Amino acid sequence: MLEIAGITRKTDFSPGHILNDYLIMSLTAEELNKLGANVTMYTEDELGVKEIKENLIISMVQGPEGSKKLLELSRDKQLIMNTPESVINCYRYNLIKKMEKSSIPFPLSRIITDRNKIPKEIKNIDGPLWLKRGDAHASCKEDVVKINSFREIPDGIDRFNKRGINRCAVQQHIEGFTVKFYGIQGTGFFYWYPQTNQILPAFNEDDLSYIANLAAAALDLDVYGGDAIITPDLDIIIIDMNDWPSFAPIKEKASKIIANKFIQKIKQL
Repeated sequence: MLEIAGITRKTDFSPGHILNDYLIMSLTAEELNKLGANVTMYTEDELGVKEIKENLIISMVQGPEGSKKLLELSRDKQLIMNTPESVINCYRYNLIKKMEKSSIPFPLSRIITDRNKIPKEIKNIDGPLWLKRGDAHASCKEDVVKINSFREIPDGIDRFNKRGINRCAVQQHIEGFTVKFYGIQGTGFFYWYPQTNQILPAFNEDDLSYIANLAAAALDLDVYGGDAIITPDLDIIIIDMNDWPSFAPIKEKASKIIANKFIQKIKQL
């Protein structure tokens, strides 16, 4: 019997989705059990505290400290999905570099650590910007803030600094319609929905799937989610990527596909 460890996400990194994040992992574990595995559950907080004997791991670990511990643990394990490296790739200071090196449409973005050193290309943007924590994923609404111009960046950085966040991502605002998406690499599974109740223009959904999968591949993610803007000209621009989202609207279906994906990866070892 396959012995698998399932690691749930720390609730600090499940803003608004604590239950859904727990459920998608629980459902995936149930599906793996149905496929003949035995899944033992751990929490992100137990990394480095509790011994994880299993050599096969499915993980929703997302926090910097948890990812660091999982990275250390991975040296002695056969397989982890998602890998800690891919999770760290989604931290904005890495995400921006990964997207810039690819051909994936992505807004002009920069990491700023000094309120007095705003890049020239950011100052050249005439319009709104987004100021986001640059070290990890958002854990509260204050981690992603829209500002009117680059002139508001210093005060915004000060607010982040007071909360102990010393790296900030500044991203150009893109006008259009926001869509959220979920995907599982190599399975053909892709699902999207509008962020709000809005009537979207008729865009090419296959293009969205293709671009999102390219972004996931660039980050080495197996299970992924993200956000994209559909512009008035029907261009598709990725604005954020994240590892193992909640799959809230379709968690039962997604859990089956995630479980089968993991079993297939095990067979390929």
